[in-house]
Amino acid sequence: KNVAECVKGRRKGAQASGESPLSTSDMAYQVLSVYTAIGEGGEDTDTRVPVTILTGFLGAGKTTLLNHILTASHGKKLAVIENEFGEVGIDDALLAKHTQMQAGEELITTMNGCICCTVRSDLVQVLTKLAERVSAGLKLDGIVVETTGMADPAPVAQTFFMDEAVTAFARLDGLVTLVDAKHIEQHLDEEKPEGAENEAIEQVAFADRLLLNKIDLVTDADLERIESRLRAINKFAPIQRCEQSNVSVDSVLDTRGFDLKRTLDMDPEFLSAGGEHQHDDIVTSLSIVHPGDVEL
Repeated sequence: KNVAECVKGRRKGAQASGESPLSTSDMAYQVLSVYTAIGEGGEDTDTRVPVTILTGFLGAGKTTLLNHILTASHGKKLAVIENEFGEVGIDDALLAKHTQMQAGEELITTMNGCICCTVRSDLVQVLTKLAERVSAGLKLDGIVVETTGMADPAPVAQTFFMDEAVTAFARLDGLVTLVDAKHIEQHLDEEKPEGAENEAIEQVAFADRLLLNKIDLVTDADLERIESRLRAINKFAPIQRCEQSNVSVDSVLDTRGFDLKRTLDMDPEFLSAGGEHQHDDIVTSLSIVHPGDVEL
């Protein structure tokens, strides 16, 4: 059983025996050793498909990084799950050509909402279908989930622990956050309406690895200041500087960077299914479809 099922089981057991129910975080810590023990036989014993969640605020360079991964000679068979905030896909068209270049790679798109909230169930459905295909003989070395720039990565990561079928099929390998060095500070300082989260802060806080992108657009003094702010939010994730999202595939895929215990230390309610991510109305999407080329 996964951690979420163990938590539910312990809560029911406590209620049946008349014991005082523990909080979600307390029970999560008690059963964490069970989850950890699954992988104690060594990394090679975990045959589940590794999943990399790629996040970062709007314009940080996520799709550019994915194009680098799709055109690199790494020999991996990958499935790319692309989440579009709008009703009409754009990034998937940018990725489609490069997806076809690598034999066996597939591009799956979820649209019209953020994968962290309104279309989160779509992610479960996509992963379930991939699991069925792998059981039927499909070779799959990894899955990359590119979220929208408005996504909170925590609910996306939570999916890999709260759904039993997903947990049996895939393991969360890491959360990689692209950071736009030119604009990140204004995003971190942006005041949100009451009840809405600052997505840029959440994306930095939950990262296992931070890719500080567009370093050619700022000064060395800017970079030092920005890195100091990033470390104040997340002291564990290594920071790698880059231009045009150009990093090695090995620094993104199959890094085994996600640490459930560390995540629970930061957010004790991480495994609680009660929280819902709220977007503000500052960024919206309007799609207009017209045949032919458009001159800007």
